[in-house]
Amino acid sequence: MDSKNYTDVLINGKIYTLGGAEEESYLQQIASYINEKMSGLQRQPGFQRQSDDYKSVMTFLNLADDYFKERQYAARLEHENQNLEKETYSLKHELVSTQMKLEALHREAEDLRRQLQELMIRIPGREERLAKAEEQEEYSKTTVQDSVEG
Repeated sequence: MDSKNYTDVLINGKIYTLGGAEEESYLQQIASYINEKMSGLQRQPGFQRQSDDYKSVMTFLNLADDYFKERQYAARLEHENQNLEKETYSLKHELVSTQMKLEALHREAEDLRRQLQELMIRIPGREERLAKAEEQEEYSKTTVQDSVEG
């Protein structure tokens, strides 16, 4: 079980002993925050002429205002965080999908390279047969032309 820490703090000119599980520096930070709020209120015209109860209530209201604004801010950040997480998930999904498409295209390109290599191997033999066929055709044309003329 955590032990309680006690520390003396100065709030609005009075010394108070605070106790809690938090570190002394944290308790001092809280006291400092309250002092800043009270100082800010005391600088406002006419605040000093008000009753102590009014001053206390105004301090409480200002602290509550800060608290609720911070809660709204935290909720907004949480909402933005959830949206970013959804967007991140969507982008990861899109990335995986794109990677799969890229891998498929790489496989297809490799297949086409293999087919091209096979065709390149066949070309010299076919060129030779084509040349022979062209020679044969030329010879046939010449033979037919000689037969027609003769």
